[in-house]
Amino acid sequence: MTAAGRPQRDGLSIGAVLAQLRKDFPDVTISKIRFLESEGLVQPGRTPSGYRQFTAPDVERLRFVLAAQRDHYLPLKVIKEQLDAADRGAEPSAAVPKPPRKLVPLDGTGGDERHSGHGGSGGQGKAGHGLPSPADFALEREIRLTREDLLAEAGIDEGLLAELHQYGLVRPGAAGFYDVDAVQIARTVKTMTEFGIEPRHLRAFRASADREVGLLEQIVAPVYRHRDSDARARADELVRELAALSVTLHTLLVKAGIRGVTGG
Repeated sequence: MTAAGRPQRDGLSIGAVLAQLRKDFPDVTISKIRFLESEGLVQPGRTPSGYRQFTAPDVERLRFVLAAQRDHYLPLKVIKEQLDAADRGAEPSAAVPKPPRKLVPLDGTGGDERHSGHGGSGGQGKAGHGLPSPADFALEREIRLTREDLLAEAGIDEGLLAELHQYGLVRPGAAGFYDVDAVQIARTVKTMTEFGIEPRHLRAFRASADREVGLLEQIVAPVYRHRDSDARARADELVRELAALSVTLHTLLVKAGIRGVTGG
């Protein structure tokens, strides 16, 4: 019994859990923890009066989920599959599997195999200093995210998502699902809003991307129309090569323009 005569509860309250997690995950909220619970990623106990009781393993489970989202950009479905597998006997490792899509670092900090000079881009990876290679545009297995997944993983609200839709920055597929790239777009736009840039200011980015894709489509469409069995493979390789060159050129042009702004 406590000094006030109330029974002492075992475990941590959701507020206590939030205080622990925020040391490493400053953006986490009580709503986020409740959402992860609703998705079955953590299952805290309850007191007779309905209060949540989190154990130390519950907190570590939440840390694993949040780190997998932040550091590896994994969808909740994939994270849950990992945790379910761990529940069947295998301990979840901090080194989670590679995410379904690679991010393309454009800040010159990349240091992986893409910059070793291999990959069929004429040495672009070697000389590009963090610029993309054709391998970055290879399609990997599809991950379908619901609207709720996108909101939770990107850390945005319905209002921002509505603006992303309005200005064509994020587009769901025909079945209403989103892909992993939509999460990265939403996160990037959210960060840009912290500098006073609104989604409506970014319409030019969408228009520019659509024009670039349209140009590439014109170039590769004749190859896709060939009837031989190798045509699709050749067209896929060509479009990846051109996409890497297109993004590289765009990045270098912006970089050159920034020099004019900064006087560098």
